[in-house]
Amino acid sequence: MRFSSLIGSCVLVLIGALTPATAAVVYNEAVSPDLSNSGLTPTAVTFIAGTNDILGMTGRDTAVDRDYLTFSIPAGLTLSSITMLPGTTVGGPFAFIGIQAGNQVTLPTNATTAAGLLGWDHYNPGEIGQNILGIMGVPAEGSSGFSPPLGAGTYAVWIQDFSPGAFNYGFSFGLTPGSAIPEPATYVTLLSGIILLAYRRRNGKLKI
Repeated sequence: MRFSSLIGSCVLVLIGALTPATAAVVYNEAVSPDLSNSGLTPTAVTFIAGTNDILGMTGRDTAVDRDYLTFSIPAGLTLSSITMLPGTTVGGPFAFIGIQAGNQVTLPTNATTAAGLLGWDHYNPGEIGQNILGIMGVPAEGSSGFSPPLGAGTYAVWIQDFSPGAFNYGFSFGLTPGSAIPEPATYVTLLSGIILLAYRRRNGKLKI
């Protein structure tokens, strides 16, 4: 390979590595049907690499509006974050998000423990902009707990606010490559090393 071609290839690799992940609103109850109210038949949502925003509304009028969804993480990706988005509101201390392995939430709505869930959180406006996946992973009230990130597989999520009224929420699910991604500075060092190696090979200064 010519020296100039090698440099060009390295630059393309560097640009690709530093390209931001995609971001998308993958479900918005304001324009799509209401998310399922049953944990046994959650709404299937397709997630992609990058951030996947879920926007909805929950609360209690004559009945509790619970939202259930299920998604799959493809091989090679992990769920590395669940970030609460601006505009999320709650009616009290019982706004809830839980996650379970599999394509259903089997925990009954009248359960007194969180047994069966991987994790959960009583979310609140103070968590806006924060990644709450670590909070959810702490075992509590019978949940099994986990250490983020969550690997490839299928998961189901339960979101609800038990307070009277209607409350908007937004959660951004971040899917990133399963292996560690070097910092940008590491890419610069790597690129410099490759260019130096190519230069030395071109000038016969490297012996193998």
